[in-house]
Amino acid sequence: MLLGLFIILYAVSNIDSGKYKNVVAAMGSYFGTSVVIPKMSDSQILVKPKDKLSEELSKLIIDNNYANSIQLEETERGITVHILDDILFPPGKADINETSKLVLKKLAKVLSTIPNDIRIEGHTDNVPIFTERYPSNWHLSVDRALSTAYYLIKQENISPDKVSIVGYSEYRPIASNDTPETRAKNRRVDLVILK
Repeated sequence: MLLGLFIILYAVSNIDSGKYKNVVAAMGSYFGTSVVIPKMSDSQILVKPKDKLSEELSKLIIDNNYANSIQLEETERGITVHILDDILFPPGKADINETSKLVLKKLAKVLSTIPNDIRIEGHTDNVPIFTERYPSNWHLSVDRALSTAYYLIKQENISPDKVSIVGYSEYRPIASNDTPETRAKNRRVDLVILK
């Protein structure tokens, strides 16, 4: 009985429709019972949509000539869409302009087709900011993430229960802050499509 239990636990941890049928049949013959193999629903079969999602996002970037402003990265967390601030926000601001809305609308068409949670992360370079509205880069990074999330939820109908935001200020750079070009890469909003 204990052996049978461990076989079932192993099979359930790695759901594969072929393995599933074999294990159920083996368990039935072992315990001497006739077993009906239930049909697995689509939600029970483990699907990896990562490749399809990457393909759709890459196509969107190429078709709209966003290669210099939007980059994809696959990490252990999932797929990250890096959107550089030049395409989303004016310098030192978090106001979504018409160009930004067009970019986010196109991204939302892809995001709305997946069940994954989306984490929106705001980033800045290391140049200090001190304005009446933004006393620090922390404030700016959070407001940019918030503006992006709010637009996707209110205007593009992305479900709010799968969206979260965070601001990292200058502390998660993807390039050095030594030149204007590399600093520009750090001023970004990341859309992380979580696994």
